[in-house]
Amino acid sequence: MSTGASALYVGRVMHRRTRPRPHALAYRVFWVLLDLDEIDALDARLRLFSRDRANVFSFRTADYGDRSGRPLRPQIEERLAAAGIDTSGGPIRLLTMPRILGYAFNPLSVFFCHRVDGSLAATIYEVHNTFGEIHSYLIPAEGASRPIVQDSAKAFHVSPFLTRDMSYRFRLQPPGDDVAVHIAAKDSAGPMVYASLSGERRPLTDRNLLKLLVTHPLLTLRVTLAIHWHALLLVAKRIPLIRHPGPAAADVTVGRQAP
Repeated sequence: MSTGASALYVGRVMHRRTRPRPHALAYRVFWVLLDLDEIDALDARLRLFSRDRANVFSFRTADYGDRSGRPLRPQIEERLAAAGIDTSGGPIRLLTMPRILGYAFNPLSVFFCHRVDGSLAATIYEVHNTFGEIHSYLIPAEGASRPIVQDSAKAFHVSPFLTRDMSYRFRLQPPGDDVAVHIAAKDSAGPMVYASLSGERRPLTDRNLLKLLVTHPLLTLRVTLAIHWHALLLVAKRIPLIRHPGPAAADVTVGRQAP
């Protein structure tokens, strides 16, 4: 039986590019929502899931944050404090794809940072690119209205088909019975790329993990292969390649909640 705040979310990812030539992709995905304070208990309860050791599904601390392997909660709290956000030890929950048979690649993972009373204070969007780099966008997420709308300058080279001179608008439905993140990327000429993830909640149990292993075989490897396949399609469509401009100026970019 599943207990606590941690859960599974099963849904899909969509990307759509509007110019200079249209291109779209969509695929089925699932994520785990992990309360950082529950991961050790999940390791003990689940046979198919482990923390920092091999299993069918696993979570490796060093995949996130500064990738040092030190505990994530103090890392996240340090980043929140540097941005002037105090959650006073409230829950921190991470939406991410687990390692499957030891392999993982997460284009986007999201930390949901709550106050002690359960209200959402901020989100941290952690982005990985295929060059082995990582960057975080930390944005306040106040108020009861949903969806939450947030803005940030683009500071990280994600794709060789997009410049860094862009901005993001996030529309967020925090985890509940479902979860959704919609991202619009625009440059000086207007919106260019739309991306979204959406999923429905399921209990985090061995039974459901086993089902997902069958319905979404080798998911994390397939995500990596899909990224490279669609890159080839973009090359075939003669989308210009952008030279890597070098690393971001900082590990974390602080955005703002839209009024």
